[in-house]
Amino acid sequence: MTVTKTPKPQFFRFAKKPTLSQQLMWIGLVITLFFIFIAIFTPIFQNLGWIQGPTSTKNNLVQQPPSLQHWFGTSRQAYDVFSRTLFGAQAALQVVVLATALSMVIGVPLGMVSGYAGGKLDKALLFIMDSIYTLPGLLLSVTLAFVVGTGIVNAAIAISIAYIPQYYRVVRNHTVSVKTEVFIEAAQAMGANTWQVLSRYLFFNVIQSVPVLFTLNAADAILTLGGLGFLGLGLPPGAPEWGQDLKRALDALPTGIWWTALFPGLAMTLMVVGLSLLGEGLNDFVNPRLRKQIRQ
Repeated sequence: MTVTKTPKPQFFRFAKKPTLSQQLMWIGLVITLFFIFIAIFTPIFQNLGWIQGPTSTKNNLVQQPPSLQHWFGTSRQAYDVFSRTLFGAQAALQVVVLATALSMVIGVPLGMVSGYAGGKLDKALLFIMDSIYTLPGLLLSVTLAFVVGTGIVNAAIAISIAYIPQYYRVVRNHTVSVKTEVFIEAAQAMGANTWQVLSRYLFFNVIQSVPVLFTLNAADAILTLGGLGFLGLGLPPGAPEWGQDLKRALDALPTGIWWTALFPGLAMTLMVVGLSLLGEGLNDFVNPRLRKQIRQ
C-alpha cells in the first residue's frame, strides 16, 4: 500500500539571481527592524533620562527650531518633537500589529472553513466579505472608530475590519484548490475528521501568502492610523501619535514652523516604505510563479 505524504510547503525559495524587489527587501527589513528597535527601547531611554517624556513641557520653550537641546525642535504645545516622534513609532507598531493580527485571526479560519465546506455557508460568507471589501477601508475604519471610541485597542479594532476580507479571500481560494489534492483525499479516506484535515493537512498549505499580506496590510494600516489620528479618532488627545501631531502642525506651517510637520511625516513615510519593500520582496520569495509570469 502506497502512503501519500503531505507535501511540505516551501515558504521561501531563494533565487540564484535575486530580483530588484528581493534586493530592496533587505532595505525594507533594516528599516522595519530600526522602528521595532525604537519602539522597544524608547521607554528605556526615557527612564535613563536620555529623552524627555512625550507629554513633558518642563523648561521647554514654544516652537523652538531644531538644536542640540531639542534635536527636532519643539511644538506649539512646547512638546519635544524628537521624543513624540520616537514614541509615535511605538504607538504605531502597537496598533498596527494588533489590527493586522486581529484581521488575520478572524479572516484565516473563516477562509479555511468556507473554502473546505462550500455550499450555502461559502456563499453567505462570500457575500458578506465582498460587501465589506467593496467599501473604502478608511471609511470603514472611521465609521467603526465613532462607535468604539479612541485608544490603542479600539483603534486596532476599527482598522482591522477592512483587512478581514483580504485574508478570507486569499485563504479561501487556496483552500478550494488544495482540498482536491490527493493527500487530502487520502486523509479523508483514512478517517480524518474536518478539524484534523483543516489543522494538519490544509493549514500550512494555504497560508503561504499570509505573511506577505500581513506585511502589506501593516504598511497600509499605518496610513489608516495616521488618518484616524488626523481626524481625532485614533488615540486619545495628547497621545504621541503621528497623525495627531501632523494635524496640530498644520496651523504652524504658514508661519514657517516646518519641523513640527516634517519629522512625524517623515517617520510615517519611512515606516510605510520599509514595510512595503519588505512585503514586495517576501511576495517574490513566496510566489515564484507570479514572478516568472511577470518576467515573461
